[in-house]
Amino acid sequence: CVLDLDTVMPGLSAYDFGDSIRFGAATAAEDEKDLSKMEMDLELFGACVRGFLEAATSLTDKEVEVLPLGAYTITLEQATRFLKDYLDGDVYFKTAYDDHNLVRARTQIKLVQDMEKKMDEMNAIVAKVAAEVRK
Repeated sequence: CVLDLDTVMPGLSAYDFGDSIRFGAATAAEDEKDLSKMEMDLELFGACVRGFLEAATSLTDKEVEVLPLGAYTITLEQATRFLKDYLDGDVYFKTAYDDHNLVRARTQIKLVQDMEKKMDEMNAIVAKVAAEVRK
């Protein structure tokens, strides 16, 4: 059965961007046990947005607009996948210790919660950078 459709078909730019944000703008590793260390760094987010939009010049206005939602969605999806794998007995993701996937799920959920709090700021950053880059 196909587990990752993104490996066999064209993906969405928002998901590609979002997966890069999930680790590129996070303040902790995806398996950090201390949840207080995990949040989304808006400065790193802005730098990622700028680099992505400078390189991905053919995106539509709507594709640009939904970039923050893509980061939120893919992070939530990954949290769900880690949790599912933990519940299934750690059969998909390689783990280094007991409860590794549970730790990953919790950390990703913490990141999602922080993104929810910062979504207005994320949207504003994307709009500002897009206006500058796409003149």
